[in-house]
Amino acid sequence: MKYLILVSFFILQACHSQEGKFKPKEFKEPIAVTMNENLEVATFAGGCFWCTEAIFLEVKGVQKVTSGYIGGKTKNPTYSEVCGGATGHAEAIQITFNPKEVAYQDLLEIFFGTHDPTTLNRQGADSGTQYRSEIFYYSLEQKEKAEHYIEWLTKEKLYANPIVTQVTAASEFYPAEEYHQDYYNQNSLQGYCQMVIAPKLEKLRKYYKSKLK
Repeated sequence: MKYLILVSFFILQACHSQEGKFKPKEFKEPIAVTMNENLEVATFAGGCFWCTEAIFLEVKGVQKVTSGYIGGKTKNPTYSEVCGGATGHAEAIQITFNPKEVAYQDLLEIFFGTHDPTTLNRQGADSGTQYRSEIFYYSLEQKEKAEHYIEWLTKEKLYANPIVTQVTAASEFYPAEEYHQDYYNQNSLQGYCQMVIAPKLEKLRKYYKSKLK
């Protein structure tokens, strides 16, 4: 009985289990990416986008964070479709930032420091290819920095298990439904937010204080 209770609790803390019923389909155009010396874009997938969005919204130099879907084959996918695993998309965040205030390298450090890059298609109770660890690059420079950082982490043996994070050229990024945006700040008292996201934010504020707003 104790085992069943623990399993039930674990399942209830999964990202997709919090929604009850899915919202109606919204039409969404993929976001066009423009970068210059004052504005760059980074796209990371590291589990449930509610978690990663909440983390990077607190980082100094970050102007905007959009939760969405990338890396799949279906146009304008819905949350329920992505959760089904058939579209090939990852839940991800697109970060718009000022490189004069925060370096791409800093974003990589926070990304790897606030999720587990060694678990294939899983973050905690969230399981499925949509929860994979992946970096989507928009330039050769971003690609090289991501690959070199992974090589450094591996060389330094900072993780007990091999890093499975993929580094992939960015494809179309579709913004998630409106109710997913700024999810933690709108639902901070919800069980998943309290049990999963809040501890991640606590870790962020403890170890990356100098990089926060």
